[in-house]
Amino acid sequence: MSGNLLWEDVAAGQELPSLVKQPSKRQLVKYAGASGDFYEVHYDKDFAVEIGLPGLIVHGALKNAYLAQVVTDWMGPDGVLKKLSVKYRGTDIPDDALTCSGRVTKTYVDGDLHQVDCALSLTNGSGEQTTTGTATVVLPSRGG
Repeated sequence: MSGNLLWEDVAAGQELPSLVKQPSKRQLVKYAGASGDFYEVHYDKDFAVEIGLPGLIVHGALKNAYLAQVVTDWMGPDGVLKKLSVKYRGTDIPDDALTCSGRVTKTYVDGDLHQVDCALSLTNGSGEQTTTGTATVVLPSRGG
């Protein structure tokens, strides 16, 4: 056995290892270029303030990627991220510590697939949950 996560080793209530991200203004500019999301609220502070924001805000899709990383780091190379969905409940600002976490909510077999559902959360440095989500992962099984 290779030490990869197996479906039989997962149970509802299990916590996924959390991940702390602290996106900088520079990272937001790089992400804008990589993603093609050049909305000024992510790199032009004056524009962001002018439209009523507290300053620059983190891309929603970047927060989505952070939550995906929590799941993919946990499931390992033999797992498959089948579905990922997030809801944005608040804005996040650069240089704030964003804690990304997850918890197993259900394990089940669907046909030949050994699946795991997870609840996901991104919490800012003030303790506010600004992004929530769900993921479904397919894991290998001892039974094949």
